Amino acid sequence: MDFNNKTILITGGAGFIGSNLAHHFQERYPKAKVVVFDKFRSQERFENGNLVSFGHFKNLLDFKGEVICGDINSPKDLERLEDFRFDYIFHQAAISDTTAQDQERVMRTNLNAFKDLLDLAKRHGAKMIYASSGAVYGKLPAPHKVGQEAPANVYGYSKLAMDHLATSQKDVVVGLRYFNVYGPREYFKQKTASMVLQFGLQLLRGERPRLFEGSEKIKRDFIYVEDVIQANLKAAAATKSGVYNVGTGRARSFKDIVDILCKELGIEREYEYIPNPYVKQYQFFTEADIEPTKKELGYEPRYSLEEGIRADIPYIKKIYEEEIA
Repeated sequence: MDFNNKTILITGGAGFIGSNLAHHFQERYPKAKVVVFDKFRSQERFENGNLVSFGHFKNLLDFKGEVICGDINSPKDLERLEDFRFDYIFHQAAISDTTAQDQERVMRTNLNAFKDLLDLAKRHGAKMIYASSGAVYGKLPAPHKVGQEAPANVYGYSKLAMDHLATSQKDVVVGLRYFNVYGPREYFKQKTASMVLQFGLQLLRGERPRLFEGSEKIKRDFIYVEDVIQANLKAAAATKSGVYNVGTGRARSFKDIVDILCKELGIEREYEYIPNPYVKQYQFFTEADIEPTKKELGYEPRYSLEEGIRADIPYIKKIYEEEIA
């Protein structure tokens, strides 16, 4: 699909996945007009100590498109977007902290603002592709299938509510339920960054990697960010609405991550096992049913966990050298 000469909006474009999308379009489709809309980080934090917003200017250092600092909750800020005529909207902005307890704020940001952006898409005649989440499945047994959901936290519920709203629209709206995404430009998510990055930095700092007790049995569907970008591009070509899982279809353990990192970094170290403080709200096993995603979108994951971590190593080393060492 050719995005040249198209006008593209990326909300949350200074965040992890949004900035990867922005750079992809800039590199592959130089004639596309890409607009990044992001709140950018401040020092505002939730009661759990995590930042409210993760957007960071360093994720956009090589991006040459238009950048607008704005809050998706602000009608005044959204008015700035009426200066454009968008063909595609990739909606990545959200409160994505699964441990956030401020239900009003999560619902207002994730659901109400989504409705405003759907209205904007309708006015512009734009196709909407948005980030949903594997968190909608809660503690249900894997493989996780669309249509069988039981969110265990308000974040997961807000994403399920978004999916319900999207499927009620007459226009083409595609939701992508991301599983555990890792890859470049995630460092500024701080404590909510993937364990691939966190374990990698622990190893480079000379520390013993800290795993939850029983980590060899705790498995997740880890997906490299390039496959998430692929899914977004496939979704942009869809001719009908739908909600799809985006994962690899294969669950791997957290111990697997550390084993692969040690091999790729050439490090041998004993592991430290600690109690899991999040047992009541923890997903112990996630695995995406991606057959509908393959069939309907033509999506095919290209990176195994080994291949994804190998591709991520230069970024992990770069972050260590520039931000930590």
